Parts: sequence; structure tokens; C-alpha cells
Amino acid sequence: MFYCDQPSEGGEKPRRMGKLARHCPCKMSQLPPKSPLACPLSEGITSRIDSLDNLSMDSFWLEVENIKQSTEVEQEECSLADVKAQEEGEAEAEWLQDAGLSDLIKDHASENDNVVLLSTLTKTQAAAVQRRLDTYSRSRRRKNKHPVRDVRDIFGVVGSGETVAEKEESSPDQLWHNLRTSNVQKPETQDYSCTVRNSGKEEVFNMDIAYSEQAAVLLKGSFLSESRRIKDGNALTKFKIHKGRLGVTRVGDLSAQDMKKIPTLALIELTALCDVLGFELKRNKAAKLKTTEKRLFGVPLNTLLENDQKLLPNTKVPLLLQALLSCLEKRGLETEGILRVSGSQTRIKSLEQKLERDFYTGLFRWDEVHQNDVSGLLKRFIRELPAPLLTAEYLPAFAAVQNIPDLKQRLQALNLLILILPEPNRNTLKALLEFLSKVVARENNNKMNLWNVSTVMAPNLFMHKGLPNKIPEGKEKQLAEGAADVVRMMIHYQDLLWTVSSFLVAQVRKLNESNSKRYQFCDKRIKNLLRKIHADKDKVEKNQAEPSKVVKVHASLLLKDSLEVHLNNATRVADVLRQFQKNLCQNGWNIVNTVNLLKCNNSTECTSLLLYEVGGNIGEHCLDPDTYLLDLYHINPHAEWIIKQNPSYPRMF
Repeated sequence: MFYCDQPSEGGEKPRRMGKLARHCPCKMSQLPPKSPLACPLSEGITSRIDSLDNLSMDSFWLEVENIKQSTEVEQEECSLADVKAQEEGEAEAEWLQDAGLSDLIKDHASENDNVVLLSTLTKTQAAAVQRRLDTYSRSRRRKNKHPVRDVRDIFGVVGSGETVAEKEESSPDQLWHNLRTSNVQKPETQDYSCTVRNSGKEEVFNMDIAYSEQAAVLLKGSFLSESRRIKDGNALTKFKIHKGRLGVTRVGDLSAQDMKKIPTLALIELTALCDVLGFELKRNKAAKLKTTEKRLFGVPLNTLLENDQKLLPNTKVPLLLQALLSCLEKRGLETEGILRVSGSQTRIKSLEQKLERDFYTGLFRWDEVHQNDVSGLLKRFIRELPAPLLTAEYLPAFAAVQNIPDLKQRLQALNLLILILPEPNRNTLKALLEFLSKVVARENNNKMNLWNVSTVMAPNLFMHKGLPNKIPEGKEKQLAEGAADVVRMMIHYQDLLWTVSSFLVAQVRKLNESNSKRYQFCDKRIKNLLRKIHADKDKVEKNQAEPSKVVKVHASLLLKDSLEVHLNNATRVADVLRQFQKNLCQNGWNIVNTVNLLKCNNSTECTSLLLYEVGGNIGEHCLDPDTYLLDLYHINPHAEWIIKQNPSYPRMF
């Protein structure tokens, strides 16, 4: 039995509760080990979960009880149909569809896009694709249907070093093997030392090399480490993202067009990582949402944002959620037990109705609402979404992250899952986590540490009334602690998790380059194709040999003139912005709006300006201040560089 010692609404006496999780509408799926390699690591999982015993789970079960009470009368109003078990091969077909490779299982389809995408994959990623194709093909044969086309029969050319004669003499198996190995960075040339555990010190988080490739090398070299034992929020390991010469790319730094390519690549990489670790990536089948007459609560995120954007264009987080978070930040951060101590369910239901009626008219009085009721509205808003904020498809995968023994690999999986999320879900989740971080930062006043906040929010993120509610007997405690641990990681490591790995950005560049060339992969064009590939390779090698370069940087919104910059191996983005600032103030440039641009004693704040890479093999890319520009020029010589104002700063003109 579990007992709660926290007050519920109205300060009632502590309640005795049984194993509620088994009867609650939630699903926290597990990733069962499917290879001998995963078996010894399961001991690490147990030790990590056992180490959480000294951390109270009372808040979790109290929150579960509150959710159960608030939804007892609404159980018949499920917004999602129950998820049905998929037939053999159906999951693989959906995976290939989401991975942008559905043409591989069609009888007649265009081959160009598949070639482009597959040409960017690493060895482990290509192996993951092949596994899904093999499983799908076996299921088709069992059903006596026509076999799908073999990917090895599709591609006429694979690697840039393959000649026409070699192509004609190679077997289909060899061609597919070349495809899977042509883009792999050889392990012996890479430094994986940062992945070896060094307990108690800040560790480097490598995003330059595909996570699945890192895992494969570690497993091959038997560099397996003991699982972390997490005792409290302060014991969480500190990670520092390794900054290569091209800097770090955050979510939001890439154009919308390029960001659309990231989820597909992240899904393939996540699948490859799980394959290497010996875990099965389970996904729910997407269910159709039922419509509602409400305007705020129980409304899909896309619909909310469409309505909000009519009032405020470019809105990325629902206005209601922004209002709830703003109210709590102004008056609730110092309140003891905020989020944990529930408000009155009766008042919360009444406030929900008032918001539905008055929110968009501006008549709702936030200053008259009790902080605990606002926190109740916040959690209710998240729970009432027709689909889980973490999505119905990937909720099991988020919950299953707890089963990966190594902390760094758990974070790698979480990073990929967050990149897979639809943009509205990802932006909304980020706004929520930023607020939760602020709550934790006021722990001395509100008595809500990282673990308290995580245990309270976990049921609201991982329980959903529209999903299956069966939990294996005896697994309630383990799944509850695991879900809270995942929330804790998302709060604590959110800056790392909202980073786009360098290897994914490199794959986006390859996709853009291939799409712009639009090669026709057929025998008649092979000679021209190979000639072009070698010419491009020679051009890149020539560029990389240049010790310096003079380029022009534009700032059309700020200046009528451009800035000539002499690049060498030490020139960074921050140096260019400082040079721009200096010339702006000293050389009397033709400034578009001098009065507003010059400030702070006739100087421009360097942090209010950003340098963007535009065109070439990227759409638009906001550059890290520590990016070395000569290296970037070698990778994308056809791009333009444009200085723009930081959108987070007040407009200068």
C-alpha cells in the first residue's frame, strides 16, 4: 500500500491509497531486452531504480488520486480510440512511411527521393532500414502477396568512388553493402574517449558523431559502464556539449523547411540506436481525434494555434498556456507546495468554464484566481489535450527511455524523441519545462525540488484517458519512478535536449545538396554523375586548402553597404559581429536608422545582432557565435552571410 501525507483540496486529512496506477487510464510501455547484450545491463536498471527509494513518491500517488477524482465522471468522454494491436508488417510499413521511405515497399514509385535520403545514412542507420524492410518482406510472403522490391535492385549507383565497371560487376548484395558503408566515419579515426564514464566530473556530450555509431563502437570495445545511481537532484551528472569548429545548432536556429527534415532523420537514428542497444522501439498507432465544441480545453494543439495566430501571428505556444504560466510566474513561484498542493476541483471546473467564455474577450480576471487553482488549470489543460503532449505514437518510447541503463544514452534517446515531436508539441513542451525549471530554482521558498516537481508532473504527461490502461502486475512502482525520472531528465537537461546534433545538420546539408542537383539515377547518366561527383570533391578539397578567404557579409536591414571580412582559421562569428559593430560606430557607414541602431554610448550591443548562413546547402541557419567561419565556408561556399537583429531583442527600427 502507498500512503500520502500531503494535503489535498481544502486541506483534507491524508488519504490511504492502494496501487492506483494499475487502474488509471495510462500506458507506460517498456522496451524489453531482445538480445543477450541487454541482459546483464538490466541489473544496472534495477540498481538505478532502487536508488530512488529514498526519494518520496507520495506526490506522484497524490497526483494520481487527484487525476482519478477529476476524471471519474468523464471516463466516457475519451478523446482517442483504444490503440489496436498491429498486424505483422504493419508497424514496419508505418515506420517506413514516417521515415520517408514508403516508396521502398511500393510496386511502382519514384526512386529519386529514396536514393537521396539513403545516401546520407550511416552504417547503423542503413542497417536499421534494412531490418524493417526484411521484416516487412517476410510478412508479405506469409500473406502470399507480391514481394516488395528489394532496395538493392533500386539504386544504380551508391558511392562516389564506384566506377561504372564496378557497378556492372558488383552483385546486388555488394551494392547494398556499399550503400550501408559509404557514409560511415571509420571508428578508428574517431575519439570516443568522451563517452567513457568519469564519475563526479563534467562530461563531454558528443553530438558530432551519430549516437548509434558511438554506441556500436562502445559495445564492440566493451566500454560498458555501470549505470548512474541518482540519489537527488544535485547528483545529476553535468554534461557539456562538445563544440566543434561549426558550433552548436539549437532548435529554432534552422529554417522551417530544414527543420521538417529533422524528424525523419531523428526517427531513423533513434531506431538505429535502439537496435544497437538491443531494445525494441515501440510506437502506438496514431488514432483519430474526436472533435469538441470547446475552444480551449480538450482542443488539439494545432487547432488552438490556428485560432491564436488569427489574433497574434507567429504564435508558437497556445495563448492560454502562456497566460497560465505567466500568472504562476508572477504570483505562484514563491507559494509553498505549488503544483503539489491541488486547488479545489469544483473551483477549477468553474474557472475552466469561465475561461471558455471570457478568455478571448479579455474579461477574465487572473488576479482573482488562487495560485493553486491556476496550477490545477495548468495540469488540467495538459491532461485534457485530445492527444498526449508527448504524442500517442511516441508516449511508450518516452516512458521506455528509463530502461536504457546508461545516462548518456538515455539523454541521446530523449534528444532524438524531442526532435521527432511535431513542432507545436515540441514548443509547448519547452515552454512548460522552462516554467518547471523556474519552480525548481525557487526551491528554498516553495519547497519544490527537482524530484518533487517531476513526481507531480509525470502523471499529467504520461497518463491519458484515451490510451490503454493495463499495466503489468507488480510494475506500478517501477513504471511510476521511471516516468518521474524521465520528467526529471527533461527538466534538468532541457538545454541539451533542445539541441540539433551536428551529425543531423550534416545530413540535412547532404539532402539539400542532392535535392538541388536532382541526379537521375539511371545507367545513361552514371558517367556524367560520377564526373560531377569527382569535380565537386576536387572543388571542396581545393577550398579546404585555402588558408584564408575574403567574403562579404550583408546587413541589408541595417546598412546599405556590405562588410568585407578576411577569414582565417581563427575567425569566428563573434569576431565578425564585433568588427561590424566597430565599423558601424567609427567609419561613418550609411546607416539605415542611426538613432535607433546606435545606443549604449554610441555602441551597438553585439548580442542584439546575429549572423545567418543563407542558401547553398542550407535554407537559413542562425550561427553559433563560436562558429569558425572559414570551416563553414569550406562546407557551404555558395551561401550568403547576413547580419540580422536578434528577434528576442526590441526592434531597432
